Amino acid sequence: MNQATAVLLGAIAGGTIFLGLPVARMHGLPKPVQGFLNAFATGILVFLLWDILAHAGDPVKTALLHGQRSTFGAMAAIFALGVGAGLLGLVYFNRSLFSHLRHSTPTPNPRSLALAIATGLGLHNLSEGLAIGESAHIGAIAFTGVLAAGFALHNITEGFGIAAPMTTEAKPASWKFLGMAGLIGGGPTFLGTWIGYLASSSYFSVAFLAVAAGALLYVLNELFNLGRRISTPANFAWGLLAGFLTAYSTDLLLTAVGG
Repeated sequence: MNQATAVLLGAIAGGTIFLGLPVARMHGLPKPVQGFLNAFATGILVFLLWDILAHAGDPVKTALLHGQRSTFGAMAAIFALGVGAGLLGLVYFNRSLFSHLRHSTPTPNPRSLALAIATGLGLHNLSEGLAIGESAHIGAIAFTGVLAAGFALHNITEGFGIAAPMTTEAKPASWKFLGMAGLIGGGPTFLGTWIGYLASSSYFSVAFLAVAAGALLYVLNELFNLGRRISTPANFAWGLLAGFLTAYSTDLLLTAVGG
């Protein structure tokens, strides 16, 4: 498979994130529905955090089990620094540019939160693009197609995760804003595919996944705080469960097709 075809598949896989974004324009919903939608998005992100940490940790564990001390030390350091950079980077970034997220209003600004989610998912999708590019480069054409199709399906749910917090706003998000959020969240799949086709590196993969995990830790903290304010414990729990199982189902489908 040539590079142009691989990059096109990466663009398609990342582009499906736009399919979930129109949910953000659903305004004026009853508060219980808003609470459920946000809990559903939180459940999706909880699964993604678990999935990201598992994939980021695998190369670290492999190096440890094989007695590769220098490789293990480097990967463990990259993992720790990446998680710290993703988490603390968003904390201080939002403190400086979106101080109203915590200090000027009692609840997080939905659009700032959506951009934070898009940033975390973009880093995650960069690593997915790396996987598509790497498999295309080695000539695993069928596997490349499976990866692209699976990631495309997964990214629809990620688009919903970005959009759901904005349903709490009285004024619907503009299409321009949704387009920007989609590019931040889905665009890196295209970029990752291009990089992965040219150069394969487990160190890059661990770094991108670790930063994504740190960013999602920040986002989940904000979403749980928001959920406690706009939803009852039972409503939030049902939404959380539904979102987690939906994301898990898409992952199982990808595994079944790949197998």
